[in-house]
Amino acid sequence: MFTLTEVASLNDIQPTYRILKPWWDVFMDYLGIVMLMLAIFAGTMQLTRDQVVCLPVLDPAPDEAGEFLSPQPTEAADRLWSKESAMGEQAAPLMARRPPDRADPAVPLPQQLPPAGVRTKLDFQQYVFVNQMCYHVALPWYSKYFPYLALIHTLILMVSSNFWFKYPRTSSKIEHFVSTLGKCFESPWTTKALSETACEDSEENKQRLAGTSTFLKHLSTSSEEGSPNQSAPMLTKSGVTFSAEKLVSEVPAMTILDKKDGEQAKALFEKVRKFRAHVEDSDLIYRLYAIQTVIKTVKFILILCYTMTFVASIDFHHVCEPEIKHLTGYKKFHCTHNMAFMLKKLLVSYIALICVYGVICIYTLFWLFRRPLKEYSFEKVREESSFSDIPDVKNDFAFLLHMVDQYDQLYSKRFGVFLSEVSENKLREISLNHEWTFEKLRQHVTRNVQEKLELHLFMLSGVPDAVFDLTDLEIVKLELIPDARITAKISQMINLQELHFYHCPAKVEQTAFIFLRDHLRCLHVKFTDVAEIPSWLYLLKNLRELYLVGNLNSENNKMIGLESLRDLRHLKILHLKSNLTKIPTNITDLSPHLLKLVVHNDGTKLLVLNSLKKMINLAELELLNCELERIPHAIFSLTNLQELDLKSNHIRTIEEVISFQHLKRLTCLKLWHNKIISIPLSISHVKNLELLFLSHNKLECLPTSLFTLLKLRHLDVSHNSIATIPPEVGFLQNLQHFAITGNKVEVVPKQLFKCTKLRTLCLSHNCITAIPEKIGQLAQLSHLEVKGNCLDRLPAQLGQCSHLRHSCLIVEDHLFDSLPLEVKETINQESGVAFTNGCKCLTDGR
Repeated sequence: MFTLTEVASLNDIQPTYRILKPWWDVFMDYLGIVMLMLAIFAGTMQLTRDQVVCLPVLDPAPDEAGEFLSPQPTEAADRLWSKESAMGEQAAPLMARRPPDRADPAVPLPQQLPPAGVRTKLDFQQYVFVNQMCYHVALPWYSKYFPYLALIHTLILMVSSNFWFKYPRTSSKIEHFVSTLGKCFESPWTTKALSETACEDSEENKQRLAGTSTFLKHLSTSSEEGSPNQSAPMLTKSGVTFSAEKLVSEVPAMTILDKKDGEQAKALFEKVRKFRAHVEDSDLIYRLYAIQTVIKTVKFILILCYTMTFVASIDFHHVCEPEIKHLTGYKKFHCTHNMAFMLKKLLVSYIALICVYGVICIYTLFWLFRRPLKEYSFEKVREESSFSDIPDVKNDFAFLLHMVDQYDQLYSKRFGVFLSEVSENKLREISLNHEWTFEKLRQHVTRNVQEKLELHLFMLSGVPDAVFDLTDLEIVKLELIPDARITAKISQMINLQELHFYHCPAKVEQTAFIFLRDHLRCLHVKFTDVAEIPSWLYLLKNLRELYLVGNLNSENNKMIGLESLRDLRHLKILHLKSNLTKIPTNITDLSPHLLKLVVHNDGTKLLVLNSLKKMINLAELELLNCELERIPHAIFSLTNLQELDLKSNHIRTIEEVISFQHLKRLTCLKLWHNKIISIPLSISHVKNLELLFLSHNKLECLPTSLFTLLKLRHLDVSHNSIATIPPEVGFLQNLQHFAITGNKVEVVPKQLFKCTKLRTLCLSHNCITAIPEKIGQLAQLSHLEVKGNCLDRLPAQLGQCSHLRHSCLIVEDHLFDSLPLEVKETINQESGVAFTNGCKCLTDGR
């Protein structure tokens, strides 16, 4: 037999799993232990005391005269009878009494036992043999095997109850869940979060809702200003939903959490997030628990049915006919089963326990199927705390929480804190403010090229509160910050002019939005999905510049709703870096006030540009990397256009340039980084052109008509295949910047030096063998590049270029050393204002 300790180990579940054991499982476990003890007790009694005692029934045969005679005792029987008499009455039951020499003729012998004291002819060994035979022949099988069946059934029930804790695919999830749940319950953050973010009183809630409603009405009114049809409802109609979720209400700061506790809480948030993703994808635990409950119910019905059938077969008295008459002389025996009474009582007790067990199983099935346990709602927790974003869960995650609720609902309530993004964000905010102090942020403030104070924050969990104490900041850049929140403290930053959100879906509080709406001038937004674009930007009525960088042409991004930009009534510059196939028609709503439009298309072919015709007030247009093959005809309708940039396209011919004569205000034309082969003679019709960029093309010559553009101040034909500079270049008396770097020029014409206003001259990387001495006539020359040519020397007349300094003279060292000493001293002098401006002119031109 099994020992109780060995069998009980089947039910030895770790104590931490008790939170997943509802009352019915605990009760069934105890019932199983009682049934197990009952079966072991019955089995032990049966092994040690179970036996039957049998006595023969007289079955005499008739003699020759036809009379019934009793069997005659043998000498061995006589000796046994004598011994039995000496032993007294206590030994008498071990063998049949001695029969009389003659049966009483008044009583039929087959139906009566031998009278007291009648001797039989069976010896002791025969009685032992008969008892053993009758134990197996006459005794019902259930009387013999009931304890073993009860033990097996109990073990099956106990295994069924705890199988879901042992099965690898479920036990791993359960172990992880119990471990995580315990840590969440004991985490200091749980107590702080529940205590400090408790739901406000009903009166305070009403006041907050009233304040939000008033604010939204204010927004709606402010957006109407002279245009009642362009209000907040228009935003919804256009596909952009401006919800109060983006304008978060001010939340008081929380108590500072210990750094170690904060790190542990952050790790728990990540652990809970991964566990939820892992467990919610299946319902294996729920199905396994339901299956084992069904198995236990079916097992209970089976046990009850056949046990009730055989319970009556356990009896004290049995009649045995073992067919051993040829060995004993008797055909029938009367037997007594000495354990019958005890086994029957134990069986009745077992049936009672099974009935209770079955009722609990039926209740468990009712609990399992009366409501959907694969869904769990944290509605009550959301009502009792400010964490209204705790999501409902499903599948195995939901089932485990339902089981925990049977133990203590406080576990689920505390666990829900770690499912809330609001809670996680609050924790991050506390840790962030603890790490990024005012002094640390001050060390990261820099000055950009425009000498503006700038702060760039990269990959933080949020925006530190100390940022808003840097009141002298002019530019703030936030990059890869998933939970950037602009609080009301931003109203302190009176010098703030420019905000950058790079992959940073920012939210603003109500007061902060009002400040940004009235003061922000420039906004940069870089995104992957349009959901990262803050919807409140469409209401920044005083915004001057907007830069959008991201995917605007995807099927998933049709909700972009650029028509909402119509409310930006003061917008002057719109920069779109995306993959558009056409200019959005709704951008034309900005045409009355938009002055500059930049479309950087990252190699996607821009097919439709007809909507540009309506933007008649546009002064600057840049279509960069749009795969254009010709100059779009829609551009020729922009009569107020002053600057056109078609950089990095596939333009091969520019015959349409003659149409530029209708653009009277066009002064800057940039056709660089294309595949232009030649410049048409009609270029002379663009009389007002002042800046022309044709670098990085495939030009082989410069037409003389080009030099009839007498207003030309900047000419860049670098990196082409030009072999000669026409002498007509001398006609460009207003020319200040001339760049022909990276060509095949061999001779510099003397007429070039008639352009006395030249400040920048770039002749590097050509085949020039000599620089004319007339270069000294360029009195305003401040930047000269001649490196990478075939020069033997430099003309000494460079000393007459009073604004030229060594730092802006790009030439080989040995050529510079060949200059006369006085010339080198002149060039090595400190640069003045004019010299500095000259270098900057080169930089800006390029």
